[in-house]
Amino acid sequence: MNTLLSRLEKQLLTRKATGNLRILRTKTQNMIDFCSNDYLGLSQSKILQKNIETEVSQIENYQLGATGSRLVSGTHPYMCTLEAYLADLFCGESCLLFNSGYSANSALIATISQKNDILICDELVHASLREGTRLSFAKNYYFKHNDLEDLAKKLTLSETTAENQTCEKFVIIESVYSMDGDFGDILGISAVCKQFGAHLIVDEAHSTGIFGENGNGLFCEKFPEKTRPSFEGGVRSGLKNIISEDDVFARIYTFGKAIGTHGACIVGSKILTDYLVNFARGFIYTTAPTLHSLATVKCAFEMIKNNPNLQQKLFENIAFFRDIFNQNKAHFPENIILKESFTPIQILQIGGNEPTKALAAFLQKEYFDVRPILAPTVKEGEEILRICLHAFNTKEDILGLINGIKASFNNQQS
Repeated sequence: MNTLLSRLEKQLLTRKATGNLRILRTKTQNMIDFCSNDYLGLSQSKILQKNIETEVSQIENYQLGATGSRLVSGTHPYMCTLEAYLADLFCGESCLLFNSGYSANSALIATISQKNDILICDELVHASLREGTRLSFAKNYYFKHNDLEDLAKKLTLSETTAENQTCEKFVIIESVYSMDGDFGDILGISAVCKQFGAHLIVDEAHSTGIFGENGNGLFCEKFPEKTRPSFEGGVRSGLKNIISEDDVFARIYTFGKAIGTHGACIVGSKILTDYLVNFARGFIYTTAPTLHSLATVKCAFEMIKNNPNLQQKLFENIAFFRDIFNQNKAHFPENIILKESFTPIQILQIGGNEPTKALAAFLQKEYFDVRPILAPTVKEGEEILRICLHAFNTKEDILGLINGIKASFNNQQS
């Protein structure tokens, strides 16, 4: 074995010894889903599948593949129509489609920031946003999660650092944090950004489809006076009631979670999307999304619009889970904490890789598909069981899961 492979193997063995080795697992069909991001169940909807087939059949010059990048052969008229539709849905002036939320986040941050600029991220932002900061030439800082005072300190520090230099400041947050299930303090952070002249960027990955009018996300929900769609007949009927760069510089919406497919879009000013078309390597040098995936996005949002009961059922399940779990607190060890969350992401903090894996393994044997989240994805000692609730979970499913957790701890004590 050559020295490079030896080095790689050594790192794998080290990770295995600490209980952190990642392996690929296929989805088990006979288990009850409490781990996927398919919050509304759209990925398995037969009705949606039929709607997509109808939509695809109506696309002129339909092709299976995009055949190239957007700047070569990959821009189909349907894409432009969908971008206008999504810009209106998300109350933005303009929208640009990407192949994934990861590529959109990374490309956006790396492209818009320049050498003398300052990037200030919430400490819990996604790896894709962190990668964007590493690819950028800008200086970067992290502020304590949702801590407005610490954010203000970092912005004050950046002003001192940038003295006598021309620079822009960007604050990067998520609307719903994937490993805590809590909300970003959008209104508070937005106010701090305005105070310091910073540009706010919000990743809406885990709120897309769930919050806001017709699933247009948490930020739009926080600005309800600006969420009246004006899109009619495939043509924008004006730019009234849009969320401007004065409110937020850019928002990223991901379609691989509640929307049930894949892809993403960045929403902001027309100047921003034009700039990304010209300078974002993650957009310029990659094959465009397929028409089928784009038709899926359009049909999924239409289904959410026409079936508000999907969101209602999801939030009923969230409330039911938390009520039943809290009623059974006495059956759990004191160190087992259910974090506060009013999103589909419910976090049971266990602590320690081995006990967290053991609980997940016990539940999986009982046919509840939950997954442990271990270090280094989360901080060492803060390992969690990440429970994802869905509109399609029944009350019996949820009761069974909580009873399974109780049984696991009872087995440990006996």
